[in-house]
Amino acid sequence: MNVPPISPDFSAPFFHGFQVVASYILAGAMIVVLIMLILAGTSLAFRGLASDRVRTWAGENIAWIFVAAAVLGGASGLFNWFINFNFGF
Repeated sequence: MNVPPISPDFSAPFFHGFQVVASYILAGAMIVVLIMLILAGTSLAFRGLASDRVRTWAGENIAWIFVAAAVLGGASGLFNWFINFNFGF
């Protein structure tokens, strides 16, 4: 019994919509994490710039922000490699 070669068909219209939605979600998350990283870095670097509460938050969470940036960067790289990253602009 011969099994014919089976390959996926990615020509369905919702695949392009999925790519655009996923691209917006990844891009938005990366922008939010970048803003958080900039705020945390500047509040720790310049004492008079931020309040004690912001500096405490930055000191406690800067490692998690770096981890989030690394995970989002890796996810974006995999998305680019598998699906051809497209911000949809």
